Amino acid sequence: MIEIKNLTFGYKKNQTLFRDLNLNLNAGSIYGLFGMNGAGKTTLLKHIAGLLFPQQGECLIFEKDVKDRLPEIMANIYLIPEEFVLPAVKIDTFAELHAPFYPRFDYSLFKKYLDEFEIDNGKNLTKYSYGQKKKFLISFGLATQTNVLLMDEPTNGLDIPSKSQFRRIMAAATTEDQCIIISTHQVRDLSSIIDNVIVLDNGKIIFQKSTFDIAEKLAFGKMKDDSTAEVIYSEDVLGGRTSIYKNNGHETAIDLEVLFNAIIKKPQDINQAF
Repeated sequence: MIEIKNLTFGYKKNQTLFRDLNLNLNAGSIYGLFGMNGAGKTTLLKHIAGLLFPQQGECLIFEKDVKDRLPEIMANIYLIPEEFVLPAVKIDTFAELHAPFYPRFDYSLFKKYLDEFEIDNGKNLTKYSYGQKKKFLISFGLATQTNVLLMDEPTNGLDIPSKSQFRRIMAAATTEDQCIIISTHQVRDLSSIIDNVIVLDNGKIIFQKSTFDIAEKLAFGKMKDDSTAEVIYSEDVLGGRTSIYKNNGHETAIDLEVLFNAIIKKPQDINQAF
């Protein structure tokens, strides 16, 4: 569905963020795009959304170059940005103005998500808190039912109950013809909903695996002795050390935060396990 070929981009002529970046993303998956601040996550999402254009290479959706901004392609992409300004209108007015751009927009779904997020439909959008605005945008984005849904730090500004609501809604909202990419540095917020992990570091993709492959090859847990050759990575945690080690046939829950730390610090060691 999404194919990025040899993408090269930099905000300044003498500073290249991406160089020959390649990435293929399929429908029916929720991708977690992880990376440190400044790694290029938001920039990559903006290229997929057609808001930035590569200096070289191309970004294709349904084999069409996004930079051409064809109406049928733009109507199938929705980006929920981390930073935004909402107009001084009520929710119904916003929907009336923007929903027509998305042919698959479902008003009943929109109302359902607003109700689940406990968003009052009667106020001006500028009167909501930041967290409420974020939940409104998530609800609208899901209701568009676009084939490509991009979320940049969607859990920023959400309290703990709202993060739980977000996970429940996302788990039920994905369809087989959708490709959802969620960019965040808060990896624990997405542990139960993503099925693919992508790690971006210094403008390069240093890891891309499905959670199925990760669970098959790696195991996670506390170990008294991490000197064994089976241990790939370990770090101090409250009450001892937690480790990543080769799976010996007993599947464990994936600790995304520890995995992310391991990939950033020892990318070659982690990738060699596959």
